[in-house]
Amino acid sequence: MILRLVLALNFFPSIQVAENKILVNQSPMLVVNNNEVNLSCKYTYNLFSKEFRASLYKGVDSAVEVCAVNGNHSKSLQSTNKEFNCTVNLGNETVTFYLQDLYVNQTDIYFCKIEVLYPPPYIDNEKSNGTIIHVKEKHLCPAPQSPESSKPFWALVVVNGVLAFYSLLATVALSNCWMKSKRNRMLQSDYMNMTPRRPGPTRKHYQPYVPARDFAAYRS
Repeated sequence: MILRLVLALNFFPSIQVAENKILVNQSPMLVVNNNEVNLSCKYTYNLFSKEFRASLYKGVDSAVEVCAVNGNHSKSLQSTNKEFNCTVNLGNETVTFYLQDLYVNQTDIYFCKIEVLYPPPYIDNEKSNGTIIHVKEKHLCPAPQSPESSKPFWALVVVNGVLAFYSLLATVALSNCWMKSKRNRMLQSDYMNMTPRRPGPTRKHYQPYVPARDFAAYRS
């Protein structure tokens, strides 16, 4: 009889500790290949008819709150960090965080936190081991073009080809006109150089006047 009482006394404190303690279980690691992942956090606590808060934190020191939900199972309010695309889904024993549009530099360890806000006393879970979310770089392969989408491309190619052809013709025509004009100017210049010119007045050279000598006077 005494032994049963001792066992009963040892049993009731363990129940009280279990009721005032929230345990959270997470996957140790998740690999992200398509920039989105679902992180499920399983908890061992009855949150029915209680006001609670479920949140997800990033980093070893849980410095960045990714997203959170406040309320109860019938009504809740969600808040999200502007650097993340996150939605929360509440289940009976699971809180699932849907993360989308993840980047490589967001690879880190993430922790789930469950808090009972009302009725008192305030209870939160012990920090779990967390989940390492490894975001791999996504290499997008070019999608094959459909025939419909290629039609505008070929139409643009044809239009550009026609414009280039007419531009070439206009350039050749202008070049020919310029060459003909230049040849005509050169011919006119040669003709002007070959035309005989009227000789100008020539200067007459006059012999200086020498008076005639009267040889008869010398004879006499």
